[in-house]
Amino acid sequence: MAGVGFWALVVVATCTSLLTAWTLGANSNSPPFAPAIGANAISTMRAAFLIGILAALGAVTQGGAISETVGAGLVGGVQITSLAATAGLLTATGFMALGIYTGYPIPAAFATTGAMVGVGLSLGGDPAVDTYRRIGLFWALVPPTSGGLAYLTATILRRDDIPETVGVPLLAAVVGGIVANVQLGVIPSPSGATQSSVAGFVARQVSAPTVGTVDPVVGLVTLVAAAASFQFIRRRTQASVEDGVRTFLVLLGSVVAFSSGGSQVGLATGPLENLYGTELGLPGVVLLALGATGILAGAWMGAPRLLQATSREYAQLGVRRSIAALVPGFIIAQLAIALGIPISFNNIIISGVIGGGLAGGSAGVSKRKIGVTLVFWVLTLVSSIAVGFGLYRAFAAVLG
Repeated sequence: MAGVGFWALVVVATCTSLLTAWTLGANSNSPPFAPAIGANAISTMRAAFLIGILAALGAVTQGGAISETVGAGLVGGVQITSLAATAGLLTATGFMALGIYTGYPIPAAFATTGAMVGVGLSLGGDPAVDTYRRIGLFWALVPPTSGGLAYLTATILRRDDIPETVGVPLLAAVVGGIVANVQLGVIPSPSGATQSSVAGFVARQVSAPTVGTVDPVVGLVTLVAAAASFQFIRRRTQASVEDGVRTFLVLLGSVVAFSSGGSQVGLATGPLENLYGTELGLPGVVLLALGATGILAGAWMGAPRLLQATSREYAQLGVRRSIAALVPGFIIAQLAIALGIPISFNNIIISGVIGGGLAGGSAGVSKRKIGVTLVFWVLTLVSSIAVGFGLYRAFAAVLG
């Protein structure tokens, strides 16, 4: 099939992918800076601008693994056609648009995963049960893990016997060490690998014997990055505790926004993996760049509304509890990218926001808002499968 009809479907599928990426930029890439806005560390419009830039960069450099999972790992025995991709993307985008309209953030990963499972089954594919089990377990662990870590971190930051000139820089050291090991597609990698980290790249330039399974050079680079991060934030907090803490909060939001782009772009580009990679023969970076463009536009044009919703309505956080909400978000996001598991930043950050808010007492947390959001999440996953299945069948019946 290479006639006018084929190219028409390519255009429609591409435009639908761009629309989905736009919605992701406005919806699921917004929460990383919500705690910073809630703590008055940055304005809403400036946050939206930074989200667009950082999430687009993350999409291009980290989005490949999750894109592959969404495009080929959810249903076996079939290839996702351009018509099926269009049906799945329209389904997911519709659910996310509903979230933006109502002000209740709907997890993009739930909507897209459910939609692609639905269209895959409608094509006659076999359920990838092992993949569902792995993804489901990860999703189930996110709220208690993110919320628990945020609660623990916020509690520690509130302790009078731990000076903020020590506690906050130590958190910065943890983040800096992880950043040194973040997998990026732009760093030269060994043969067969698609991504590599700064620490891994340096280790390959220096020949050193491994100690068991640990490369000492990787460990050294990690320690250097952690020490540099610790020293920078420590100097800022020593000069002014409030300014230092706010600086760390904004920098933390930046690395989380970058991670959000890497974890979210695959939800928009994954359905087109077969079309762009196999049928059109284009390199993966072209598809990721397409998704990054949509995310950039969505963040700049549509993020402020969701930023306000997540920052003001879930909990009245201070600066320290906001930091506690973002640290586990960054860790979980990078773990999901490494494992190729589609995740929702709404799920991660909102769980962290709630955990951080509970550290100061439950009065600042809207229980009704939390309950309604959880119902939205469950309904999204279940109904997106059904809608995706039915929408593809309808498209196929109309178009023959």
